[in-house]
Order: sequence, then structure tokens, then C-alpha cells
Amino acid sequence: MSVAEVDSAVSVEDVDGEADSEASELVRVREAHTLAQQLEALLIVADEPLSVVALATATDRPVREVRAAINALVADFDGVGSGSPRGFELREVAGGYRFYVRESLDPLVADFVQQQTPSKLSQAALETLAVIAYRQPISRGAIASIRAVNVDSVVRTLLGRGLITEVGHDPETTATLYGTSDTLLGHLGISDVSELPPIAPLLDDGSEGFDHEQF
Repeated sequence: MSVAEVDSAVSVEDVDGEADSEASELVRVREAHTLAQQLEALLIVADEPLSVVALATATDRPVREVRAAINALVADFDGVGSGSPRGFELREVAGGYRFYVRESLDPLVADFVQQQTPSKLSQAALETLAVIAYRQPISRGAIASIRAVNVDSVVRTLLGRGLITEVGHDPETTATLYGTSDTLLGHLGISDVSELPPIAPLLDDGSEGFDHEQF
């Protein structure tokens, strides 16, 4: 046998050994966990409904046993005979099963998702945010003067998003002064407003827009 043939034979043996090891580990895991546990693990990572046949193949169990276990899980999550239902349910959809949020909790989840992924800021909000960032501390009236539009609703939006904050009051007019928040700095990836880029190069005419950059 040549050296190449020996190397090839050794490689095949290594692959077979790894396959046997993986198979043994799979058998061990199946034996160490109940069918219900295995089904829960598979269903919780599913991107689409899994059929009973697919689940039976994955767990190496008869379809009849898997179907019975699925029915037991559905009843358990629905609180049948054990009290109140869980916050999720195992629902049969499109010929398969998948975990879903319980329908009665949809409003709660929808509100949470909306808070985590808020809609994009409008152009007016972005412009107002830029004025505040470069001219802070600044009053609402001064912002309106620079933008030449009413900014009340936009300022409320920015406050609600946590992007700006009240930083004090004007000593002469007592008007509330606004500045950027730590949340905004975090979004921008900077630790201080002094790290903001110079605004003059971004304007068609550096003498227009802001009278001067201010931090």
C-alpha cells in the first residue's frame, strides 16, 4: 500500500470515528431527556412550523408518540387541569407546530416591540436635533428662531425619545434650556459633544446656518 493510500485510509477512519462519536452523543442526549423536553428544544428554535413527521425524525420516535406528546404540551401550555395558561402557546399552523405569543398578550408585545424599534426621526426632528447639539444649551424659542418654524411638537418628540434633556433655565427669560442626552451620545458612538464633527464644512456656505459652532 502506498503512502497516499495509507493517508487516505487514515482519513476515512478519522471521519468514521467522528461520525460514530457524534451519533453516540446524539443517542446519549435523547436518552437523557424526555420526549417533551426534546420537542420543546426543537420548537423554540424553529423559524417555521414543524410537522409531526419532522419532529419524529429529529427525535427518532414514532409519529404516534410525538403526536401524543405534542397534544400534551398544548394542553399544558393552555393550562388545562393545572391552572392559568402560559404566556405563549403551541399552535398548529400550516401543517406544523410552532410557539406563538398568546393572542391575549399581543397588545403588550406590540407595545414593547415598538419601544425597542422606534420609527425613524423625521427630517424636521433631525434638523432640530442638530441645532440643539451644536448650540446647546439652547431654548425652544432660539431653536425656532434658527429654524424659522414652530418646534414645540418636535422638541416633545425628541424629549420622549430620550435624545435631548432639560439642562437648566435661561437666567434672563427663565426659558427652559435643552441639550443632548447621554443616550444620543451613545447612539452616535461619542462620549462628549466636543467630538461632534465641525458643521461648517457640511454647509454650502460656512457663514450660513449657525452663527458659530458652540458646545
